[in-house]
Amino acid sequence: MSTTMGPKASLRKNIQRKREEVDLSAIRLTTESYFSPDSTLPLIIQPAMDGVNLASWASSNLGYIREQLATHGGILFRNFNIDSPAKFEQFARSIGKELFDEYGDLPRENPGSKVYGSTPYPADKSILFHNESSHMHRWPMKIFFHCVKPAEKGGATPIIDCRKIYQQLDPAIIKKMTEKKLLYVRNFVNGLDVSWQQFFQNSNKAAVEAYCRRAGIEYEWKDNDQLSTRQLCNAVARHPHTGEMLFFNQVQLHHISCLDASTRDSMLAMFDEKDLPRNVYYGDGSPIEDSVMDEINALYERLAVRFQWQATDTIMLDNMMVSHSRDPFEGARKIMVAMAEIISQDELLSLQ
Repeated sequence: MSTTMGPKASLRKNIQRKREEVDLSAIRLTTESYFSPDSTLPLIIQPAMDGVNLASWASSNLGYIREQLATHGGILFRNFNIDSPAKFEQFARSIGKELFDEYGDLPRENPGSKVYGSTPYPADKSILFHNESSHMHRWPMKIFFHCVKPAEKGGATPIIDCRKIYQQLDPAIIKKMTEKKLLYVRNFVNGLDVSWQQFFQNSNKAAVEAYCRRAGIEYEWKDNDQLSTRQLCNAVARHPHTGEMLFFNQVQLHHISCLDASTRDSMLAMFDEKDLPRNVYYGDGSPIEDSVMDEINALYERLAVRFQWQATDTIMLDNMMVSHSRDPFEGARKIMVAMAEIISQDELLSLQ
């Protein structure tokens, strides 16, 4: 007996299949929310049901993710099953494609991986606000943080919308920093901060010098093979995709006045100001006034968004649009980092 369906049966089957496809497409896999009605940074995305694979979902919704990131500046992915460095890296790759793996300021999570551990800085000290690598000639457009283990107490990663800093900071400060730019001075001192070999990922002095020349970094070798560098960078920038003006820099992280009193006094007891491991000046080498830093610090504190990490949380930031920091903490804490979409100062200028 023939099993071939007649035209009507075939039509009914096709209609049923279409209905099933429509029903499946109507299922919401994620939900969106905010920590508070008056703050849209970050957008919080969570699974609407069990079993949602974040990397697969992200790959299928890249347009939506990019649109939301351009609007909000940061997206927190919460309650997804990201429970290993490999899964975190897979997710970051699903959005950032090629991850950056030439970063010397952070320890690599595993040899060969493109995931880093967070900055190894004393737990009882704050890491101040900064846009990652904004003191360099190139930086990542996207940065991802993933919580393996939240601290027992404290340890938030505060974030700030750099559009709001630009809009609300005293226009006279913005004007002066725009015109003069910023000069970052770094002295790689043995036993303090990362070594120049680690930062440049090369122990060959000639290779480091060649890199500095390509990157527009002034350099000077001092006694005991210690290296001093100076790099001129912008204090503000125009976002290459949205056209919005941003307060984009590491002025708080580098300025000596922003260290806590005990650390500052200890550093100044050991070094002349010109020999400090890190410092920042106006682009002409003149000091940035403490009063200016006080105003910047107060605005940062007022606009900072803090949330408590939960295990498996992953937050993606537009690194130009959002600055980040780290609060002091108690107990074990493990945060991993990935970076993507590297852009250089020259590329940014070409897009203006």
